[in-house]
Amino acid sequence: MSSLPLILLLSGSLRAGSTNETVLRTAQAVGPSAGVATSFYDGLAGLPHFNPDDDNDPLPPSVAELRAAIERADAVLVCTPEYAGTLPGSFKNLLDWTVGGTEICDKPAAWVNAAAPGRGQGAEATLRSVLGYTGADIVEAACVRVPVDRGMVGPDGLITDEEARRRLRAVLELLAGASARRPGALESPAGGDTKLEA
Repeated sequence: MSSLPLILLLSGSLRAGSTNETVLRTAQAVGPSAGVATSFYDGLAGLPHFNPDDDNDPLPPSVAELRAAIERADAVLVCTPEYAGTLPGSFKNLLDWTVGGTEICDKPAAWVNAAAPGRGQGAEATLRSVLGYTGADIVEAACVRVPVDRGMVGPDGLITDEEARRRLRAVLELLAGASARRPGALESPAGGDTKLEA
C-alpha cells in the first residue's frame, strides 16, 4: 500500500472527454512527480437523486462508495464546469450526499477552474459555499484558474502545456502539504511551501 498522500479527484462533468476530466486526468499523470497518489472518482452518473429519507444506514451502495472514497483520501480536488451560473445539478447532487456524513469534514479541498477568463465564477462561489457548509478545509492557495483550450490537449487526452502541468503539480503539492499538517497525519514527502498564483 502506498504511503503517499492520496488525492481524490472529483469531476463535475458527466460529458465524456470534458475539459474538466482532462484537467483531472492530467493531474493524475503529474501526481507521481508531485509526490502524491491520486484516485479518479467516476461514479457521478450512478448516484441517486438526493433524498434525506435515504441518508441513513444502509446507504444506497453508490453513496456508500462515494463516502468511502472520500474517507480514504487525504485531500480532495474538484474541477467542474458552470451551468446556468452555478454548479451542474448532478455535481451539486454529489455534494448533497456528503452533507450527512463526516468524511469530508476538515479534509483539505480545492478546485481548479478550467473555464475561459471571465467565466466560471458562479460555480466557484457555489462550490465554496457548499464545501464550507460540509466542513471541508478549503486550501485557498490551491484554488486556481488554469484555462484550458483544445489546442493544449494532446492525442492522449492530457494537457501538453508545461505551464499548466506545472500549476497542477503545485496544486497537488499544496493539498498534500495541507493533509500532512492535519492532526495525526504523517509527514508527507510533498512540501507545504509551494507558492502558486491564482
